[in-house]
Amino acid sequence: MRVIHTAIPDLLIIEPRVFGDDRGFFFESFNRRRFAELTGRDVDFVQDNHSRSAQNVLRGLHYQIQYPQGKLVRVVQGAVLDVAVDIRKSSPTFGKHVDVELSAENKLMLWIPEGFAHGFSVLTETADFLYKTTDYWFPEHERCIRWDDPALAIDWNLKSEPIVSVKDAQGKTLAEAELFA
Repeated sequence: MRVIHTAIPDLLIIEPRVFGDDRGFFFESFNRRRFAELTGRDVDFVQDNHSRSAQNVLRGLHYQIQYPQGKLVRVVQGAVLDVAVDIRKSSPTFGKHVDVELSAENKLMLWIPEGFAHGFSVLTETADFLYKTTDYWFPEHERCIRWDDPALAIDWNLKSEPIVSVKDAQGKTLAEAELFA
């Protein structure tokens, strides 16, 4: 396992060491000790989530204002463009984002610590998206920033108008949103 640094130092791409042959492949998708060595964070993941989405579905940008969640995300079928936005007002990278294509083929993972809004768009016919979280989901504390906020200028790499939930369509702009200090 190795870390690939991004333009935002706290967001880390994790590339697993894959062992493959004509039978298939094996890789360790999480090892707490190795994760701590690579990230400097000894995290306690409390919840695993799995979502399946169709092409052009866009989910996000989500976060919890109380009980913030760190997330380790990956794709096991298909491909997504994964996006994390720094919403910590005191951060030198506040309002900036990193995007990375995660796919079953490249097996990359993205570590998104607390203080970031997160979303993804589906680039293939379907995608199965897995993520571990450092805290539980509390719907009353969930917030959403609009995926199309012009201040963020995120290119979601979609071929047509995205399919979004009512909640995501009603998200707030970064300027209106409740943010982290």
